Amino acid sequence: MNRFKASRFRHAVTKPARKEAWIRDVRAGSTISCGNHIKSSCHLIAFNADSAGVLGIVPLESRDGGKRAVSQLCCHSDVVTDFDFSPFDALLLATGSADETVKVWRLSESGQDLPSCPGVTLGPAGCQVETLQFHPTADGVLVSGAGRTAKVWDVAQQKPLTALEPHGDLIQSVSWKQDGALLGTSSKDKKLRIFDPRTKPAAAQSIQGHENNKDSRLLWMNASDYVLSVGFSQMREREVKLWDTRRFSSSLVSFALDTSSGAAIPLLDPDTGLLVVAGKGENLLYCFEVCPSLPALTQVTQCLTEGKAKGAALVPKRALDVMSCEVLRVLQLTDSFIVPISYTVPRKSLQEFHEDLFPDSTGPVPAVSAQGWWAGDNKQVEKMSLNPARRPRETFTSCLCPPAQHEEPAPPAAQQPAARSGDVDRSEGSGLSSPPSSLSSPSSSAPSLSTTSPSPSQKSLQSILGPSSKFRHTLGMVLPRGTHITNLKGLNLTTPGESDGVCANRLRVAVPLLSAGGQIAVLELSKPGRLPDTSVPTIENGTPVADFCWDPFDLQRLAVAGDDAKIRLWRIPPGGLQETLLEPEAVLRGHTEKIYSLKFHPLAADILASSSYDMSVRIWDLQAGREELCLRGHRDQIFSLAWSPDGRKLATVSKDGRLRIYAPRQSPEPEQEGPGPEGGRGARLVWVCGGRYLLVSGFDSRSERQLYLSDAASLAAGPLAVVSIDTAPSTLIPFYDPDTSVVFLTGKGDTRVFVYELVPEAPFFLECNSFASSDPHKGFVFLPKTECDVREVEFARALRLRQSSIEPVAFRVPRVKKDYFQDDIYPATAVCWEPALRAAAWRAGTNGQHRTISLQPQDMTPVSAAPQDVPTRKYVPASVYLEEKSDEQKKEELLSAMVAKLGNRDDPLPQESFEGVDEAEWAKYLAQIIVVGVQVVGRAFARALRQEFAASRAAADARGRAGPQSAAATSISGISLQEAQQILNISKLSPEEIQKNYDHLFKVNDKSVGGSFYLQSKVVRAKERLDEELRIEAQRQSEREQGQKPET
Repeated sequence: MNRFKASRFRHAVTKPARKEAWIRDVRAGSTISCGNHIKSSCHLIAFNADSAGVLGIVPLESRDGGKRAVSQLCCHSDVVTDFDFSPFDALLLATGSADETVKVWRLSESGQDLPSCPGVTLGPAGCQVETLQFHPTADGVLVSGAGRTAKVWDVAQQKPLTALEPHGDLIQSVSWKQDGALLGTSSKDKKLRIFDPRTKPAAAQSIQGHENNKDSRLLWMNASDYVLSVGFSQMREREVKLWDTRRFSSSLVSFALDTSSGAAIPLLDPDTGLLVVAGKGENLLYCFEVCPSLPALTQVTQCLTEGKAKGAALVPKRALDVMSCEVLRVLQLTDSFIVPISYTVPRKSLQEFHEDLFPDSTGPVPAVSAQGWWAGDNKQVEKMSLNPARRPRETFTSCLCPPAQHEEPAPPAAQQPAARSGDVDRSEGSGLSSPPSSLSSPSSSAPSLSTTSPSPSQKSLQSILGPSSKFRHTLGMVLPRGTHITNLKGLNLTTPGESDGVCANRLRVAVPLLSAGGQIAVLELSKPGRLPDTSVPTIENGTPVADFCWDPFDLQRLAVAGDDAKIRLWRIPPGGLQETLLEPEAVLRGHTEKIYSLKFHPLAADILASSSYDMSVRIWDLQAGREELCLRGHRDQIFSLAWSPDGRKLATVSKDGRLRIYAPRQSPEPEQEGPGPEGGRGARLVWVCGGRYLLVSGFDSRSERQLYLSDAASLAAGPLAVVSIDTAPSTLIPFYDPDTSVVFLTGKGDTRVFVYELVPEAPFFLECNSFASSDPHKGFVFLPKTECDVREVEFARALRLRQSSIEPVAFRVPRVKKDYFQDDIYPATAVCWEPALRAAAWRAGTNGQHRTISLQPQDMTPVSAAPQDVPTRKYVPASVYLEEKSDEQKKEELLSAMVAKLGNRDDPLPQESFEGVDEAEWAKYLAQIIVVGVQVVGRAFARALRQEFAASRAAADARGRAGPQSAAATSISGISLQEAQQILNISKLSPEEIQKNYDHLFKVNDKSVGGSFYLQSKVVRAKERLDEELRIEAQRQSEREQGQKPET
């Protein structure tokens, strides 16, 4: 090809699919990794779902034009970073994850009934797997890049064939040469490397590729010696470079794309040399033709898409519509859709196959086995024609994950592992539910903790929609302004990150102030409204406040930790603060450095735990006023501590990335240790699901906020599930409601409260509607369950601390039968304001339990005991009120007349005796049908016209009798005199009767008693119209008495 020869792709047209053809019900994740986040085989599409550790699976083509169902594959216990389909077996999928493992799965052709266990597990790799790719010629060979090391695996033997020489930094991409002999990599150290894995683990060649270490990619140009790289220049411009590995000292061509910050995703068709470059977070696709022989990189077209891409993938050549001259098809992954984008070349004839556009492509059968390739066999995959008339029909099924033995091996869709009985719930509970998030799933080996099995109908529904929460429609609302505390001045916004910044019980709320001396304002919740402009009485702590909390069993006692390593106990008078408190009730001394966390015991009175910068946790007996226990074993700052619900154990999370569980009465050393959040910016933890799990909120190594769910019985095994939330600087503070198993999470300075229901089995986290506010809150604290309004189906109430006010927020569940007590939402709740045992009893080894009470009001019936609704007819037929026939009767008569004209239906048809029907006879029948129909419709129209004419004449007579003044009043008020009389139920214009009926109707339609503002407005307008009519009548009477002629 010479420089001046025209390209056959120069007129290529980009055709995004119509919206009807988009794949919907997609909830794409926001995983930060080097992968493309979406891949395609000839049958299936896989993409990163918003659940960490979960992939969405959907068929590539819809069957019979129907909707394509999206299913979930719960494959890892952490984020799925990259995945790849086998080039030979379209149902074989390899996945890599941050849990340091690589797994190989066999899927079904329909994309449903996904396996719960992988066929093969490789690793652990020692660090997060970043990228992986199947070998292009050998079955069962896979390369994975984890950290700085790339390994070539024999999947069948489940062992690495070789580990390549470590790179200088994180590996960002790996790519096999089309003939399978060489392997190329790009890494964060800005270098491109070429390896011959079978010869030596060291790189045969290396060169600096791009001057910026941001995400870079490398691709081989088919079986030639040319490679493409995509990355960023020193000026942060995205660029594409073409290299010749025989002269690897410099690039042949360099093309600057733009200055966008999104990582580029290169998609290359090695047969045609077409290169598509997409950008993460962008809606622009570039298409180039790469000509290594010139060398040249020629832009073919650009495509502006409707949504921003989270990932992109090429559809295999064998799945293209070649008879429509479709040379490429790109799948763009957005937040909620997968958008197919076709690249077609216009040709005059679409009836014949165009050989020049579709050269022979690689076939679906591997050339060698893994051991044969490793022994030096370089046999190549046979080429196949894409011409439908000559395309071979043979398929290949890899032996890596064979189909289940007991299944019939007939259709390919059945070639998947049979699910064990214990795994049915997990495999069938797949499918993406409606709202957008980042849920995670456990590893496939996690045991099921479910106590009840769903019915077959529920399983069928869950397989389509996925598990859902009854709290998914949670509605958070700020209560009316009359319940707010306003004019709050001098709020301290610099409390440590380990403190919630505000604490409350059912009587009072305490907030720190910015004044010197560590002042704390204590406000009565029973006295909402505007605070005085003058200063309010406070607690004078004497030192800056680090943390503070109310005693759950003594509503008058507040514990305050200070920077001076002391804990002060303050007692609030029963009526609230009337003057500034200067002297605490008691002072606890023992810590040697600043205290940053306080937690009262959930069951025992007068037991308090505190953590300090001296890396110790001390447990105090407040009644004796002394330290009882000191827990050690921490190697860095303690971020948070939490008592177990039964009060037997204490859990901590620290900056060293470890979780610890103590049994304080048995030993001062930790009973268990396990991995926690990687980031050192902060963390919180809380016991959930009756104390079986620990929920930890923290940060990963990329400073992304995440949730970790760990089994309290086996911390060392690592988290069962991980949820990626977002990227924000503040630590998420969890509040867990044990009655509903719902957890609320928000951070200081956030504008959003995340809500999840926790379940004791996969997928563990069920996302619910979140609460969002227009401005950031400075703190968020929840009140006891007894403060909820059960008549409004309110299951949680919180106080939101703003810059100058405190406002209550109610979380409610929309229900139809609000008149009934929702006993499915309100189980018996613990009496958490009464201690279950004393401090001395707890120290002696006694365990207790709170008694429970029902929240059901005496005048409400449980919804479970409500009578079943009998379906009733909403509308009464018009024939009840009118003597004329209804539309149904008219229709039946018309149909009967038509059938009668057509003759007896039991008579044999003419065609049964093979006789033709005379056309004149058919015309006569048709004319009779038309005449009958016109007569029926005409009579109905005439009757309606007469009724309308009579009504118009009656209205005109009424307007004539009322006079011009009354007509003018009707025009101004927009309501007639007759309508006003009907609204107020007035027969005669009597001022006393009008006022009496008005007062009654206005009161019963008040919104506070369940009425409607719209009906109230109707009542007011009716009274105004009648008052105007009374005024007109009085004016007429006065004119008659004076002998004046009335106005005309």
